Amino acid sequence: MEAVRVGSRGQQRGLAPTIRHHKLPPPHSLFPISTTTSTSAVSFASRKRRLNRKLSCRGLISKMADHDQAKAVAADVVSRDMIFQPILEDGVFRFDCSAEARVASYPSLSFTCSKDRDTPIMSHSVPSYTPTYECVSGKQIVKFKFPDGTSFYGTGEVSGQLERTGKRVFTWNTDAWGYGPGTTSLYQSHPWVLAVLPNGEALGVLADTTLRCEIDLRKESIIQFIAPSSYPVVTFGLFASPTDVLKSLSHAIGTVFMPPKWSLGYQQCRWSYDSDERVREIARTFREKGIPCDVIWMDIDYMDGFRCFTFDQERFRDPQSLVKDLHDDGFKAIWMLDPGIKKEEGYFVYDSGSKNDVWIKKADGEPFVGEVWPGPCVFPDFTQSKVRAWWAALVKDFTSNGVDGIWNDMNEPAVFKTVTKTMPESNFHLGDEDIGGCQNHTHYHNVYGMLMARSTYEGMKLANENKRPFVLTRAGFIGSQRHAATWTGDNLSNWEHLHMSLSMVLQLGLSGQPLSGPDIGGFAGNATPKLFGRWMGVGAMFPFCRGHSEKKTNDHEPWSFGEECEEVCRLALKRRYRLLLHIYTLFYLAHTTGTLVATPTFFADPKDPGLRTTENSFLLGPLLVYSSTIADQGMDRLHPVLPKGIWLRFDFDDSHPDLPTLYLQGGSIIPLAPPHQHVGEANLSDDLTLLVALDQNGHAEGLLFEDEGDGYEFTRGGYLLTRYVAKLQSSAVTVSVSQMEGSWKRPRRRLHVQLLLGGGAMLDSWGIDGDVVKINMPTEVEVSSLVSTSEKQYRTLLECAKHIPELEEVSGHKGVVELSKDPVELKNSDWIAKVVPWIGGRIISMEHLPSGTQWLHSRVEIDGYEEYSGTEYRSAGCSEEYSVIEDLEHAGKEESLILEGDIGGGLVLRRQISLSNDNPKILQIDSGIIARSVGAGSGGFSRLVCLRVHPMFSLLHPTETFVSFTSIDGSKHEIWPESGDQFYQENLLPNGEWMLVDQCQGLALVNRFNINEVYKCYIHWGTGTVNLELWSEDRPVSKQSPLTVSHGYEVRRIS
Repeated sequence: MEAVRVGSRGQQRGLAPTIRHHKLPPPHSLFPISTTTSTSAVSFASRKRRLNRKLSCRGLISKMADHDQAKAVAADVVSRDMIFQPILEDGVFRFDCSAEARVASYPSLSFTCSKDRDTPIMSHSVPSYTPTYECVSGKQIVKFKFPDGTSFYGTGEVSGQLERTGKRVFTWNTDAWGYGPGTTSLYQSHPWVLAVLPNGEALGVLADTTLRCEIDLRKESIIQFIAPSSYPVVTFGLFASPTDVLKSLSHAIGTVFMPPKWSLGYQQCRWSYDSDERVREIARTFREKGIPCDVIWMDIDYMDGFRCFTFDQERFRDPQSLVKDLHDDGFKAIWMLDPGIKKEEGYFVYDSGSKNDVWIKKADGEPFVGEVWPGPCVFPDFTQSKVRAWWAALVKDFTSNGVDGIWNDMNEPAVFKTVTKTMPESNFHLGDEDIGGCQNHTHYHNVYGMLMARSTYEGMKLANENKRPFVLTRAGFIGSQRHAATWTGDNLSNWEHLHMSLSMVLQLGLSGQPLSGPDIGGFAGNATPKLFGRWMGVGAMFPFCRGHSEKKTNDHEPWSFGEECEEVCRLALKRRYRLLLHIYTLFYLAHTTGTLVATPTFFADPKDPGLRTTENSFLLGPLLVYSSTIADQGMDRLHPVLPKGIWLRFDFDDSHPDLPTLYLQGGSIIPLAPPHQHVGEANLSDDLTLLVALDQNGHAEGLLFEDEGDGYEFTRGGYLLTRYVAKLQSSAVTVSVSQMEGSWKRPRRRLHVQLLLGGGAMLDSWGIDGDVVKINMPTEVEVSSLVSTSEKQYRTLLECAKHIPELEEVSGHKGVVELSKDPVELKNSDWIAKVVPWIGGRIISMEHLPSGTQWLHSRVEIDGYEEYSGTEYRSAGCSEEYSVIEDLEHAGKEESLILEGDIGGGLVLRRQISLSNDNPKILQIDSGIIARSVGAGSGGFSRLVCLRVHPMFSLLHPTETFVSFTSIDGSKHEIWPESGDQFYQENLLPNGEWMLVDQCQGLALVNRFNINEVYKCYIHWGTGTVNLELWSEDRPVSKQSPLTVSHGYEVRRIS
């Protein structure tokens, strides 16, 4: 029987099915091109590509837009080696499937100069590793095989573990609120992998495509990229170290913009500080409490009805006056701008954009309209230089209000009320020829945010050529660091996200973006005092340091969690400001040489396999930051594992169980500054401190970069770069200047040298910067005594520290859910399920381990897997606190969790979640509404109830996902997202099984159930989600007649 396909264009809601239209075959099947080299084939491919661009932009072949990326590789090709050319510099190679593919490739948007990727150089070098490729069904599959024991890193903005073996990522910029460790697409796309070989040598691989790309690292020592044909692959290395790879990468994609020094201070944000008076109150409180801070952020609510480039006339009526007050108190002000422009005649931005024809178009040539915060919105087409100039001019005018920095949010671009969370891929962009020309949205989706950030950066630079722009972007692509910083998106206030934040910041750095950080304390939910204090402790060491939280949560400023937490935050931020000279120097080196700011601990010894998976420490140059991300384990209970060599502990008399421990590598000198309240307080005449750790040869050296902290005089020689050296000679250590760069004269200031001895002990001496400072070394016995005394003082400091209270609940808004509790985890060889008994007993995560897919991931207080006791949405059962009746592991054969929630009227909703080791493929759920104490007056029967199973599954590829089943009557069904809500019952009820099919992954989530218990099935497509609901009959229950639904989930591979 032919399958019924629901969801074609014009489909009416209801049960009446229509045949879903098949997509047109891709152009490469209509225009076959040989994969052998030939001038005519190349010419034909180029002509066809240009023709298709012109036709699609006229709306004549819009149906083929999804396949406009087809290139010279056409028919399926069995595995063979790619061809290569040396490019850019020694050790860098470009690989293509064929000569035709090389000529026909699109311009690079990752390279600073696309011609660098397309121009071969003279070189006698050959690649150390040559990839193979296959072409299957229009997809190019590229594979690298490395020696056993190779470790993988990078892949950009990704959650989960630091070492990426076993993981799979899809590059498709996605609004991923509340993501988890198994989420495979976040806000940015970096089709890049850093491979570190067992001997410490390293090689980087870039799949240079803007299209959706699968990065598959699930097989040990194998990198596999899968993306639409065809695209070049660029390798960097084999080089002696990971640092060498990343420096080479920076020569291709550019280095990070040089940030203004103030942007490296602490920054305070909230969605939202709802008035200018509240902003002033926040700023005033920082200064009154002596907590360092440089920036206050304004989220979207400062606008007039969410209209970009406007101000609410009641709550932010005089932004220039507000900014003046902030500047007077040492604060900068950063304001949000989104890409969605309200479609409203009379609104000057909309009118101007329409007049200049700047909006992204639908396939029919009309501007696309999608709903975001202001309501119906249009979106600038940043692929055109004229549109970027138009936006930059708006930014320039906006900056005149005293804007110090701009925050680009929602620029994936995110669109509400659509299953894909973004605009249709059939939309098209009239892109400039030098970046790829006219293409559909599929081609430019992943670079939309980067192009917006570039335009914003250029607008700020137009406003004042003597100031460095500061732009923060949520969405980005590899190369975004040229114009913007980033943060790790809408994280959660829990310990898991605190731990992940370290790896996420490091992965971004390993992918070319060194200026990043998380929302300290977590964006969604309420942090506990200990969680917030611990997060601030490590967050104060991140390259980008900002606290941020969402609406309807408790206040998350450093003083919001009690005196003990406030003091830890104060100490943490004072640490940052003491280290700011060092951090600023690291950014100068990152900007000029391509080195990183924060690196994984294994960078100290890439040959040591034991460091490859270390996730609770990281390096800031030679400074090691060792933290604890475990709730009940402070630094007083942690025994650090350090890299080989000399690592000397130090502090600022501020050690605390909730602050990281700091170590300086032997052979290093780092500069320190006074702990100012903001960067503007610093003066070149301030005392300069040098912290020195000698190596085994009695030698150390380090750098200090100084300039105005803003502007571009440093590019014209207006700076001072000093190399200091320390040498042990004849029982004395001398510290002096060995080398200088720049036109600045050395400031007249005192120099304080602190020489670390070990155990936190140090010797110090004072002098004048530029002169030789000498420290006489004590005897070995005296050193031993100093070290012993210092270690005792350190232990005493930890023991006497005022601990942050171990609170799980914090006072605040009534009804706000606590997210920092740890979910109950069930695990076997195939599944990990996480359950939160305290709020609806819901399952918030279902991760399938063999396929590396997370089918369900939700926030704690809503969505996920819920069950209701009625037909009404969110009826009793979904929000009550459940009791854990049994949490059993049966002799290693099964993990099982039994929960009960009181739903009123003498009824309980009982749920058993089981993972069997005998049949590990099945995640089994057995639920029932049971009568416990129904009154005798009712005859022992309850009110009318229905057991409604309500799981919300995440869609990784919404446009390639559908629901499939065979009904009881034998009819076959395919239900696609366009179909809207669908009910199935009686003979159309699935015959005990239905499945959610993801064609891109070749996987299906199969849900089997007892048809004697299920009376109705319901499908609801949401924004990037789908509900596959099972409903029992609707009737009263008694002790003898409960309502039950038993069902299970299994992941099946499909052809």
